[in-house]
Amino acid sequence: MSVFNNATLMITGGTGSFGSTVLKQFLDSDLREIRIFSRDEKKQDDMRHELQAKHPESAGKVKFYIGDVRNLQSIRDAMPGVDYIFHAAALKQVPSCEFFPMEAVRTNIIGTDNLLHAAIDAGVKRVVCLSTDKAAYPINAMGISKAMMEHVIYANARVAAERGGTTICCTRYGNVMCSRGSVIPLFIDQIKAGNPITITDPNMTRFLMNLDEAVDLVMFAFQHANPGDLFIQKADASTIGDLAKAVQQLFGDTGTQIIGTRHGEKLYETLMTREERLRSEDMGHYFRVAADNRDLNYDKFVVKGEVHTMADEAYTSHNTNRLDVEGTVKKILTTDYVQEALKTWEEHKA
Repeated sequence: MSVFNNATLMITGGTGSFGSTVLKQFLDSDLREIRIFSRDEKKQDDMRHELQAKHPESAGKVKFYIGDVRNLQSIRDAMPGVDYIFHAAALKQVPSCEFFPMEAVRTNIIGTDNLLHAAIDAGVKRVVCLSTDKAAYPINAMGISKAMMEHVIYANARVAAERGGTTICCTRYGNVMCSRGSVIPLFIDQIKAGNPITITDPNMTRFLMNLDEAVDLVMFAFQHANPGDLFIQKADASTIGDLAKAVQQLFGDTGTQIIGTRHGEKLYETLMTREERLRSEDMGHYFRVAADNRDLNYDKFVVKGEVHTMADEAYTSHNTNRLDVEGTVKKILTTDYVQEALKTWEEHKA
């Protein structure tokens, strides 16, 4: 019997790219109910009509809740009967968070704390929270808010574990290709308009994951988590320059324009810090970073021998498997978005 048999799953931020992919994979599962919790009624209405048109036999198991993780009561109202939660609601765009950092604080930090308190109080069995590579050695407001979000997760996970209730864990992943606000759709739109692709820095590297891999990471965490664990997928990366060439190879070369880095951007991203790598477990396709379960009574901890506080290097988009242009073409073709955009583009040109 599946753990999801007759269970209720809630997805916060459920109308986003991640939530839509989870729905696609879980609609025909043995879940009793899937709750979509978000603040955008237009996206909810669009999702509802699409489900009714394409999946009429399963659409009834999807329930929609208007609410905001910033509003604790709205979360509590949606929580009764929930068994599991995938927490994806967040402000994710680096430039907008730079200009409105307190909005990132309210959604990413306070909103997550609200969600976890409500989940613990309601007796939810398991919560998987989604974080980002920008939380490791953060330099921008979005990354800092996500780093604080992770610490909120670990603190709540410790409390929940002491009570013997909700298991809370975290996943951290890199750029999800073709998700909201990502660069590949921008490149495609620029080419279709006959404009040059705008590149911030061709030597900048980024991890590349597709949405299915993001869901797989969350499911792996769901199945293997101890309280407070952090899960990271080993991921490919490419330079922004090679990513642009890969998109141009598929859609046409309209030239490039270097515009310089945007607010808060890094040259490369880090998925696992040197400090985390020291206590990580290699689980094949994933790393597990165990929670630090020491309490504040430091005097009782006696360390003998050599003390290590960090590994030799972090796990970054500079030192992971680097794809060339051809490899990047194959990678981006694993996304539904690129496949569909390429099909319509070829039909348009014909």
